[in-house]
Amino acid sequence: MTNETARVLLTEDDIRRAITRISHEILEQNRASKDLVLVGLQTRGVHLARRLAENIERIESFIPVVGTLDPRLWRDDPDVASGQPLQPSDIPVGVTDRPVVIVDDVLYTGRTIRAAMEALLDFGRASRIQLAVLVDRGHRELPIRPDFIGKNIPTSHGERVQVRMTEIDGDDAVLLGRES
Repeated sequence: MTNETARVLLTEDDIRRAITRISHEILEQNRASKDLVLVGLQTRGVHLARRLAENIERIESFIPVVGTLDPRLWRDDPDVASGQPLQPSDIPVGVTDRPVVIVDDVLYTGRTIRAAMEALLDFGRASRIQLAVLVDRGHRELPIRPDFIGKNIPTSHGERVQVRMTEIDGDDAVLLGRES
């Protein structure tokens, strides 16, 4: 998908507002728990988790722990993401008896999230696991449902949602285009 053929679905301001809203919803659902752990899935989920943590700090004056996770080793379809090197997974605290929010950019089939939940067990048994995504595009293959959603964007199987983030891509946007 090239930027010339893609349609902008969310602008930088839309993304900022969605992250702010999700931050408030996370705090409401977790009663401003000081034990909160945000686990960003590599790669863009990590940056979203860090932005959520910054917002939560501004709102509640505490910083939730932010960890990173690359769940590809736990996938039931490892050939899907095997073309890229594994990214580091680092959760700086044990998650046992702590509420955990898995953070990802796009939710599609649910297979990455299933793998992330399985991988998370290697770090302990969380008291609660929730899911925050910037975009839910539908087409679930597993019974996975996000608790916090920036935007629902219905798509066809032939379309691709691309999340651009300043930390990686130089700008923030969510684009929709055709699979290449």
